[in-house]
Amino acid sequence: MTYFARTSCATIIATLATLATLATLMLAAPAFANHHENDAFAKDDRPASDYEEHAVRKASAVLAFTGIGPGMTVIDMEASGGVYTEIFSKTVGDSGTVYMQNPPLFDGFAGDAIKARIANDRLANVQQMRTAFDTLPAPDASVDVVTWFLGPHELWYYPDGVEKGILGDPETAFAAIARVLKTGGHFIALDHTAPAGSPAETGGTTHRVDPSIVQEYAANAGLELADESDLLANADDDYSKNVFDPSVRRKTDRFLLKFVKK
Repeated sequence: MTYFARTSCATIIATLATLATLATLMLAAPAFANHHENDAFAKDDRPASDYEEHAVRKASAVLAFTGIGPGMTVIDMEASGGVYTEIFSKTVGDSGTVYMQNPPLFDGFAGDAIKARIANDRLANVQQMRTAFDTLPAPDASVDVVTWFLGPHELWYYPDGVEKGILGDPETAFAAIARVLKTGGHFIALDHTAPAGSPAETGGTTHRVDPSIVQEYAANAGLELADESDLLANADDDYSKNVFDPSVRRKTDRFLLKFVKK
């Protein structure tokens, strides 16, 4: 065999070996991509009720829509007992941070769930944030994703016996979200749908909001609509009913929007 032939054979063998390695990596890529998502939903020491919530909320698909990944900084607005806080914590990993935000006025709604969720530093990358919705104590342009699930309507909820607007001013709240987001960062809004044209005050009666209102406030704060999903849509919803009515509870038509800070 000539030198040229031997060299050509060696080159071909090396090329085939490289292609085989690339093929193996490509086949393995989905496993690597799903690793953190699998961690987020793995059976562990979190409350058993979380796993029921995951199914009802279609949490895996919602997580994928958010784009949250390892190393990110996330604010989970109106986190309540922290079902999603836990998912985000496992997703961002040790190099990420999740802020679990709830207004002090809602302490009674969550009961002991928040304390149990973060007791004994079990979620070491989670920091509690007890503030109104228009006061987010994070540095400017420091957050990758802000989520607000089933909550924007609360800006027009005025509980009896408390000062109007104690939960936050709508315009200021959206401005605060835009302020803390990095350029290219995302705001994810998920809420119960009110009929088109409904006044914002519907948020305090049926606990629903017209998605166009959220879009308007977001746009005024400099956030651009980047994507939306019908993942949680339900055309059979009775929009006249309060979301806590047993006939629609956990089955409401919900919108899911993604905004980007340019």
